[in-house]
Amino acid sequence: MADQAEAAKTDILASDEWQKAVDYSITDEDIERQRALLGFDQAAKTREYIQTATEDNIRNFAHGCGDDNPLYCDPDYARKTRWGGMIAPGMFVGMINKPMLGDPVPDEIKALRKSLFRGIHVFVSGSQWDFYRPVRPGDTIYSFNGDETCEVKASEFAGKSVIKVRRDVKVNQRGEVVAVYRILSVLTERKTAAKKGKNLSIPPAHYDDEEFAKIEEVYANEKVQGAAKRWFEDVEKGDSLGQQAKGPLTVTDVIVFHAGGYGFVPYAPTANRLAHKNRKRIAPFYVKNEQGVPDVAQRLHWDPKWAQAIGNPMAYDYGVMRENYLYQYLSDWCGDDAIILHVHDEIRKFNYMGDVQMVTGEVLTKRQEDGQNLVDVAVKFVNQRGEESVRATATIALPSKDNPLPMHREVPRDLALKAAQMMARHWELGGK
Repeated sequence: MADQAEAAKTDILASDEWQKAVDYSITDEDIERQRALLGFDQAAKTREYIQTATEDNIRNFAHGCGDDNPLYCDPDYARKTRWGGMIAPGMFVGMINKPMLGDPVPDEIKALRKSLFRGIHVFVSGSQWDFYRPVRPGDTIYSFNGDETCEVKASEFAGKSVIKVRRDVKVNQRGEVVAVYRILSVLTERKTAAKKGKNLSIPPAHYDDEEFAKIEEVYANEKVQGAAKRWFEDVEKGDSLGQQAKGPLTVTDVIVFHAGGYGFVPYAPTANRLAHKNRKRIAPFYVKNEQGVPDVAQRLHWDPKWAQAIGNPMAYDYGVMRENYLYQYLSDWCGDDAIILHVHDEIRKFNYMGDVQMVTGEVLTKRQEDGQNLVDVAVKFVNQRGEESVRATATIALPSKDNPLPMHREVPRDLALKAAQMMARHWELGGK
């Protein structure tokens, strides 16, 4: 009996703490409140780990994604390119933010948001990016955002779920729109996912020396197009974009992604006295672990016991990690002079610890539009189980013999005006 009692203390599923953590449901009231919030934009007051780009944090972020492209990592190399210096990988702009000052949130909006979807698990299921200019060292990034859509669906993983899309407009210190980032999030009930246990039978990956050598061979053969132009005239429909490997996923991969600058906003997990303050701020986000220590619910990305407690066989990556790996794949293929204009991706499967992703792509079409020479491409990530875990498309402007230096698209007029108004208000309120 003593042994059973001791086991119960360390079994998350048997603990009162776990029961409290999963005793939350998606309610009709929550859904209606979420829908009432659609279309409301506000200045983002979040302070990410990185607020202003530098050569060092751009390089560190690239390295945190496993990207050694010298355009992002080597100032001497970058000075000789069309950009005249280092620029950041496009999706870096989604990781950085300085608080933007804006008008107070109306009381009715505050009431709608209060305890909205309390205790419900959220994970990123895809995104859409439109890029309008690069981030350079010295650029400070602000943003304003709001939810655009909200749908209710039945999820095979966790029963009833809510699918919502938030639009983040990323703006630099000059009031210029850098990118628009639309984030597709899935909200699920922890208790439903745990009860269904759909994925619990998936065995952990294991590689013998021969299997791992094949992965290493893929890495050894990867190429960065770099300064060599990939001419529009030389690309045809059906052309391969080559193959890259991502993984096998380790906890180290998650750590270095965070170390490169991916923050924890809005939950802001931290250590020691700051962790104490955070536990007081958002107590439901902290759930006791097997040592009886309140730890963040977000630890499912590195803590296998907590991941299993909410219905997954192992810890798994952030969808945002694979989105950045996707950008690296596209950038490696198209070269320094090309411009990635648009990316759309769907995160279709979990990427568990030990999983390896093989990335392949092909050219779908080539076309001319507004003086630009464009290619549309499709990309997919396939894991060692033969499952397609990411599906994506992108539009890239390539250099051509009559237009060797393609340009970014113009920002839509209404969006440029709103961004200018938001930044003007920031400066009026004393922002810097």
